[in-house]
Amino acid sequence: MKNFLLSVTALAFMTQVSYAIDITLKVGDKAPEFTVKDDAGKDWKASDHFGKKIVVVYFYPADMTGGCTAQACGFRDDLGKLQDKNVEVVGVSGDSVRNHQLFKKVHDLNFTLLADPTGEVAAAFGVPFTKGEKSITREIDGKEEVLTRGVTTKRWTFVVDEKGKVVYKNEQVKAAVDSKKIMEVVSNLK
Repeated sequence: MKNFLLSVTALAFMTQVSYAIDITLKVGDKAPEFTVKDDAGKDWKASDHFGKKIVVVYFYPADMTGGCTAQACGFRDDLGKLQDKNVEVVGVSGDSVRNHQLFKKVHDLNFTLLADPTGEVAAAFGVPFTKGEKSITREIDGKEEVLTRGVTTKRWTFVVDEKGKVVYKNEQVKAAVDSKKIMEVVSNLK
């Protein structure tokens, strides 16, 4: 019985891992359709954005952490140049709408953040993530705030072109220079 349970558990794990590998998007694939809440608590539908302009979709582990803040502030600082090239930037993490609101407020972020507390969007893009709530505490406006996220994703960045196709994918993102790399990528799109 013990061996049977171990076998079933191992099989279930391998199925999940292979499923995640099977759905990883490749350059040239159509970007997935999804609807999630944005940082204003409104529905953000991929179909309203993909295929209409260039969209940078970057996944990051958590709001208000070192590398994630550096990455977000890079996009904030470069957003005007990206918008001049018809580029929209969206950040995605397992954080809640409220966490995103605080993150945007503290760092004056000027682009949309998408709440993916169950990993639905990460799964659609094939981005690895770990389940399970994790919390951090930060002082914001003199008050301690507990920021809890539902999943923690890997740091990956995608560019979806004006036809709705993935034209760039980076699984080895360097947070502090991600926005600069994206500037290069979109400058070279035909």
